[in-house]
Amino acid sequence: MLFRKTNLLEKLHLEKEKQRKSEENILSEVRNILDQVDKSYSRIEDNLSLTDTVSDINSFDFDLLESDKIFHIDQIKSLCIDYRLRFLDSKYFKGEIPVEAYAKIRKLEQEHTIEIKGFKIIAPSRLFKLEDKDDPLLFAPIGNGYYYLIHKWGNDLHPFRKMMMWPFKNVGNLIFVIVLISYLTTLLIPNGLFSKSNSVAEFGILFFFTFKSIVAVAIFYGFALGKNFSPAIWNSKYYNA
Repeated sequence: MLFRKTNLLEKLHLEKEKQRKSEENILSEVRNILDQVDKSYSRIEDNLSLTDTVSDINSFDFDLLESDKIFHIDQIKSLCIDYRLRFLDSKYFKGEIPVEAYAKIRKLEQEHTIEIKGFKIIAPSRLFKLEDKDDPLLFAPIGNGYYYLIHKWGNDLHPFRKMMMWPFKNVGNLIFVIVLISYLTTLLIPNGLFSKSNSVAEFGILFFFTFKSIVAVAIFYGFALGKNFSPAIWNSKYYNA
């Protein structure tokens, strides 16, 4: 016969071989991509856990940056003081940085063809590993006191956190709050508890003793526990700052 008969089994094996090679190529490409991602994430993790003290500027392409994610150090400082937060190197952060943050860092590095270093994080003190003496934000420095927001994660802060932290902004605020609490506490003391007659003098004496008691508690909290006012700790790595 001029033409050889078609062997279906041979054809089936050929198709299988083609698909096998194609699958191997696809798997090989996927492995290469995953290896590259793993290497990138490993490098990013190293940069997050280390502080680059030599360079605090990343050479971003400003045309590719989102302007609403650029913040000056003064704005960051004001936020940290108002809400009693810390702005520290990412190496002090003891919480878990989500995968989304790694992905955004890698994407930025690819877009700007740079390796980002000098990461900073805004978060409450409890989320940092502070040296002894609810809503993190990850930043990278871009120079001249400006920082670029890379990622935000976690829960939002309590709506009254700013108000609750207001007394810790300075001495004047603290004294005002102590006086107010002392006055309200004195009003709660029943009339005639210490004397049959109610007078301004008696109220003044009760207020004075109440004020002294609350001041004593505040002093104990401040000195014994090593607390300080927000302007002194917003960028301090020390627990007792």
